[in-house]
Amino acid sequence: MTSPRVLLTGFEPFGGEAINPSWEAVRALDGWRVGDATVHARRIACVFGQALRELDAAIDELQPTLVIAVGQAGGRAEVTPERVAINIDDGRICDNAGGQPIDEPVVAGAPAAYFSTLPIKAIVRDLRAAGVPASVSNSAGTFVCNHLFFGLMHRLAMRGPAGVRGGFVHIPFLPEQAARWPGQPSMGLAAVVDALRVAVGTSLAVHQDLRETGGALH
Repeated sequence: MTSPRVLLTGFEPFGGEAINPSWEAVRALDGWRVGDATVHARRIACVFGQALRELDAAIDELQPTLVIAVGQAGGRAEVTPERVAINIDDGRICDNAGGQPIDEPVVAGAPAAYFSTLPIKAIVRDLRAAGVPASVSNSAGTFVCNHLFFGLMHRLAMRGPAGVRGGFVHIPFLPEQAARWPGQPSMGLAAVVDALRVAVGTSLAVHQDLRETGGALH
């Protein structure tokens, strides 16, 4: 019997950055075993449309039981599991292929939004217990991160594989990135990698999320 597989995705650099912390952290976990599950890392293009094709190919190849997409959120000081993906592309900047969709659906005719099926509040609890700053985020933005998140949840809802859970986690800049942007928060790579270990472990172990506050006023 094939052991369960976990798919972790991270993005290539974008927006003039030389690195993307999501890929640096995700690839550090490629081949990591947690229980009887094995993590497989894949790098995703920061390009509308192409990102979804690459995600589909990775899911078809691996047939994972869990998918966690990870992305950079410069300006955030915490690891933030995302609650909801919305069906809109609205690029504040161009993607890496020069595309900049404005007010276009990620998937025409699809629902307005999907909720993560990860135990996001349990992940936040366990991250904080491990000494990692974390909170639930209620907006994944409208760039390629949300595009991929929505595409992932639509794919799982429409054609599976059945029973697969998925979601998105945003992480801060690395210190070497923040050094170029005075005043911006950052988190070291080792801490981010440890945070993703927690997120994967909690997602595999917890199937009914906590019922506790994770809301925001704005």
